[in-house]
Amino acid sequence: MQILSRDGGFDLILGGRPILSHRSDAPFLFVGRGEERMEMYRGNFDIEDYVTARIPLTHAEVAEIGEGWRIAFAAGPGQKPLLSLTVTGDARGGQLAVAAHDPSLNRFWLRIVAEAGEHVFGGGEQMSYFDLAGRRFPLWTSEPGVGRDKTSAITFEADRTGRAGGDYYNTNYPQPTYLSSRRYALHLETTAYSVFDFRHDGFHEIEAWAMPERIELFARDRFTNLVTALSERFGRQPRLPDWALTGAIVGLKDGANSFARLERYIEAGARVSALWCEDWVGLRETSFGKRLFWDWKASDTRYPDLKRRIAELNERGIRFLGYVNPYLCNDGSLFPEAEAKGFLATDAAGATYLVDFGEFDCGVVDFTDEAACRWFEDRVIGENMIDHGLSGWMADFGEYLPIDLKLKSDADARLMHNRWPVLWGEVNARAVERKGRTGDIVFFMRAGYSGIQEHCPLIWAGDQSVDFSRHDGLVTVIVGALSCGLLGNAYHHSDIGGYTSLFGNVRSAELLKRWAEMAAFTSVMRTHEGNRPGENLQIDQNAEVLTHFARMTRIHAALAPYLGALADEAAATGLPLQRPLFLHHEDDPRAFAVWDAYLLGPDLLVAPVWRAGETRWTTYLPSDTDWVHLWSGERFAGGTDASVEAPFGEPPVFYREGSEFSEVFAGLRGM
Repeated sequence: MQILSRDGGFDLILGGRPILSHRSDAPFLFVGRGEERMEMYRGNFDIEDYVTARIPLTHAEVAEIGEGWRIAFAAGPGQKPLLSLTVTGDARGGQLAVAAHDPSLNRFWLRIVAEAGEHVFGGGEQMSYFDLAGRRFPLWTSEPGVGRDKTSAITFEADRTGRAGGDYYNTNYPQPTYLSSRRYALHLETTAYSVFDFRHDGFHEIEAWAMPERIELFARDRFTNLVTALSERFGRQPRLPDWALTGAIVGLKDGANSFARLERYIEAGARVSALWCEDWVGLRETSFGKRLFWDWKASDTRYPDLKRRIAELNERGIRFLGYVNPYLCNDGSLFPEAEAKGFLATDAAGATYLVDFGEFDCGVVDFTDEAACRWFEDRVIGENMIDHGLSGWMADFGEYLPIDLKLKSDADARLMHNRWPVLWGEVNARAVERKGRTGDIVFFMRAGYSGIQEHCPLIWAGDQSVDFSRHDGLVTVIVGALSCGLLGNAYHHSDIGGYTSLFGNVRSAELLKRWAEMAAFTSVMRTHEGNRPGENLQIDQNAEVLTHFARMTRIHAALAPYLGALADEAAATGLPLQRPLFLHHEDDPRAFAVWDAYLLGPDLLVAPVWRAGETRWTTYLPSDTDWVHLWSGERFAGGTDASVEAPFGEPPVFYREGSEFSEVFAGLRGM
């Protein structure tokens, strides 16, 4: 990095790229004070801010210190500095450490140089928009909302009845990190509520509701190297085991009958890697639908003799997965045990804090308490789950930490809220590691924040609606995979068929088929019965759907040589399995605009049919190579729009001509 004096101010240059530009009449730093209002209702937040002061830091004094610089910023000449930046780094990156000199300051704004036509990606797992340019994105882990489109009837009803409608920016997994098409990345190191604002033509503005620790910068000559650098920064995921990459994880929550229903899938010719029964802990009925009994041990009434049944599945090469989250229902057996040990968060008066999860209340295990973490890791995950035979689980609800509870560490819950998913991921990862099962057991999470990459082996896209809707249906899974994949999350998957069924919105056979087609060309195939199984079509209830699904699982299994090679590459470089087109075609301007198709590794291009009623599909094929249509063998020139027939069972997929895996891909045609 360089700081160059220019026009009475200075510019910060990173590898030849102007990043920050300060002039007395156009500063890049502002500080201030604000009074926020935050209300949580079942994981959804109503947030607003009243800014009482926003001070432009117009005066800057730059001093060289060793191999870097210290810059003191004040509101004007002769005034006391309000903030200092210590700048260190080289042409490949560095950091700006932040030191505020007035403790009353609790708002921070930073403006970064923007260029015309610049594309911006990241922000965690964004579900609506892949390119963030032109929009504002608050970064706060929460429920994503039902519908997520304020013009839709479903979102309107969700807002009206439960304040749960959400918007385009709501996400379980935010992260204050972005990548620019100028081949640099920026990360804001803070857990506070923050905002990325890309609406201005001349600059990007970052906002934080606390002084950040630092701003980190990364620059590389190619996007693949930039993604690798971010993966190194946030932690490399363990390689997914082969069992998770081949065949399907079949999700059933039908008690002991789940085992009999699994046989239908196998008899239909499905390749099954695991049976996932989130109801292994038992159920309770609510107005939302059937909910799990949040007391993390096997339910002997719903799953009699489960340990033996799991062992029998293992003998057939089929794993068993369950479910867990960091809360304990107050009518279960673990709640009084944790409460007696002082492992639950409290309210201001010292009483156990209870969270309303919709017709039942739960305590919050305090993960700022090392003893509480160890208890959960050993007593709950170790004994009740791993020792019982589970090979994985959904690690749910990391985004729910209330902001008005008291933690044993005395940390401000508002500053811990975004950090909570990472602490939850650490608890799961440590429990698995102590059993010597890292790289074999697979848990998957929907919530995340900076650093979740190091702990969680598999991201799941959360609770999509059971439809083709633009902002909450099938296509949002693609956007989510691409956005978080650039930040070092190599493995991503979703509930086949979606999850949320409300206000008369139910699954169709078409949706299940199209979703299964997409999932076959991702790292992991996993089904889910949804929040209201009895009201929605299930795969094994329709012979045509089941036959189609079974074939897609065989196709996924046949991709094992390719997926295994990609998993090895992810372990070595951090590159995600699902990749935006520009990651390997960065000299093709059109590749930056594609958000509803992806590369599976460098050699497969997948363009799922994500609108209902479509049997022909058009997608862009990047230049600099020719492409082969997977099902017909027809060749298409790169740099063109390819239009192909897309009947059920033949999703639009192309492979790069000359790929070393061409025989593997061509072999899928006759399956």
